[in-house]
Amino acid sequence: MQDSFSFTQNKNGAIDVWYLTLTCPVNKGTKDHYYFLYLLTDSCGFKTENNADFRAISNVANYQPNTVVLREMPFTIPVQCTFPRFFHSYKVGFYPEVKGGTVLKELSPKSSFTLTPQDASGNDITVTKSLLYIGQQMYFEAKKPEHAAAPTGAMRMYINKCFMTASQDYTSTPKYTVIDNFGCMIDSKVSLQSKFITGTSKTSQKFSMTALIFKDKVSTSSASQQIYMHCDISIGAVTPTAKSKACNYDKVTKKWKELYGDDSPPAVKPPAPLQVLRRLPGIWSPVTLGSMAAHKDYLQHWDMTIKTNM
Repeated sequence: MQDSFSFTQNKNGAIDVWYLTLTCPVNKGTKDHYYFLYLLTDSCGFKTENNADFRAISNVANYQPNTVVLREMPFTIPVQCTFPRFFHSYKVGFYPEVKGGTVLKELSPKSSFTLTPQDASGNDITVTKSLLYIGQQMYFEAKKPEHAAAPTGAMRMYINKCFMTASQDYTSTPKYTVIDNFGCMIDSKVSLQSKFITGTSKTSQKFSMTALIFKDKVSTSSASQQIYMHCDISIGAVTPTAKSKACNYDKVTKKWKELYGDDSPPAVKPPAPLQVLRRLPGIWSPVTLGSMAAHKDYLQHWDMTIKTNM
């Protein structure tokens, strides 16, 4: 008799396969799923229980990223499947709705520039607090207020750097860099959803990223967390330079691409230690998350398959 065990996980949100284990790592993947395909004789920590009427197989699925920020909540899921001895195979699947935490953000600029949250259609979000889930796409537009004088000549807006902190003090730690090196979308090397976006006018600049939280600030006793975003924004010539640009990282070519087609100016190097120029302090708060106990239904987000060849 040769038994095998397969455990299937939907590719949802921003789960990083490197941190997903069922004692053994993921060993197969498709466009939509990750798979653990192992024989029960493999050293993957399988536990079997034999009874007169059924057989039970158990293990533990873990997702424990060690990154500074989280785009999906960590979890540990005990997996146990039982099946009657009268059947050669048994299959059961769970298809629940994924419910993460909520993110409430409030932006209060204090300079001549504004950083405005928007929806996917480019409409300004006018409410003070907006509801978001961890891993959900966020959109921002940096621009001058409507009452401000228009720049003379052909000018372009640049977002030189943006970073997030868990405290209103921009010198505090932990700190997560989103944009750095005079306009490089550093987070685009981590997430495909993080990128500068072209617009109808170069006197404003849009970008997007996914909602996230700081890992070491997650608390099982608190339902909320505050996150602050700090940005350095400037106006310059239309033609980009090494110190004025908007570049996204192309994972296919492994090169940086200037937003409006001129790839020569960036001369991208590893980002230097962040030096804060706090021209635009934006406040992004609070981030409200459900407690870890509220995620006890995570088991329902998985497809599980037990295969037995007898």
